Amino acid sequence: MDSYLIYKSLHLIAVISWMAGLLYLPRIFVYHSENNNTSLISEIFKTMEKKLYFFIMYPAMILSWLFAIIMLHNNSSLLSEGWMHMKLLLVIFLTIYHFYLGSCLKQFKNDTNSKSSKFFRITNEIPTILLILIVFLAILKPF
Repeated sequence: MDSYLIYKSLHLIAVISWMAGLLYLPRIFVYHSENNNTSLISEIFKTMEKKLYFFIMYPAMILSWLFAIIMLHNNSSLLSEGWMHMKLLLVIFLTIYHFYLGSCLKQFKNDTNSKSSKFFRITNEIPTILLILIVFLAILKPF
C-alpha cells in the first residue's frame, strides 16, 4: 500500500474536520452575540465554543499541517509548483483566521466581545472563499 495515499487520506479527513469547525464556530458566535445578555445561554455558548475550538478545530488544524508536511517531504517536487505556493499561502491565511477565531473565543469567554452578529455573519464567509480557492488550486493545478 502506498504510504503517500494514506497520508493524503488522513490529510483530507483532518482538513474536512478543521473546515467544519471553521465554518461552524463563527455561526455559534452569531447566536452568542445575539444572546450575550442572557447569562445561562451565554454560558452554554461558551462551553460549545471552547469544546469545538480546542477538541475539534485545533487538533484538526495540527493534523492537517502535519500530514501536509509529511506529504511534501515525501514528494518535495510539489514545492516547485506555483499552484502549491499559492495554496500554501491561502492555507496560511486560513490558519491566521483560525487563530483570529481563537481571539474572538477569548473575548466571549471574558465577556468583552463588542462585535455584532452581522460581523460574524460576514466573517463566516472567509473560510468558504478560501476553501473554494484552495480546492480549485489543488485539483486544477493552474500554474
